[in-house]
Amino acid sequence: MELRSTSKTELYDQLAVQLSSLLAGERDLIANAANFSSLIFHSLPDLNWAGFYFAKDDDLVLGPFQGKPACVRIRIGQGVCGTAAARRATTIVPNVHEFPGHIACDSASNSEIVIPLIKKDELIGVLDLDSPVLARFDEADAEGLQRLAAILIATIT
Repeated sequence: MELRSTSKTELYDQLAVQLSSLLAGERDLIANAANFSSLIFHSLPDLNWAGFYFAKDDDLVLGPFQGKPACVRIRIGQGVCGTAAARRATTIVPNVHEFPGHIACDSASNSEIVIPLIKKDELIGVLDLDSPVLARFDEADAEGLQRLAAILIATIT
């Protein structure tokens, strides 16, 4: 799938169908998050990291991902992931080097988007995507990724 021949909306529509099929009938969060991160990493252009952090006490703990090794624990409220988790709001950062308190797990990352995973008012974790391209993510990505995250959240019992 390439963005050149497909709009972002169409791409996310296709990914929603694929993700729904991948997760159909499976309730294991780790297995579903692993397939989700692989699908996103290999389908969206210009990513160097895609994965999950799960809420545990006052931290976000690394979950399934694709990309280089990552920070294992992030305090809720710190960095882009921790800020998105604390605010419970999707956070788009066009230039991570300008984000106060950014935690640099991979120096090649220049932009980031984080989608909180919330079920029944409980923070489950976050979906985190990084790109080496400045300003890689926009509102179309936010909407598409929120839709995909909702598919994952629906599998959590």
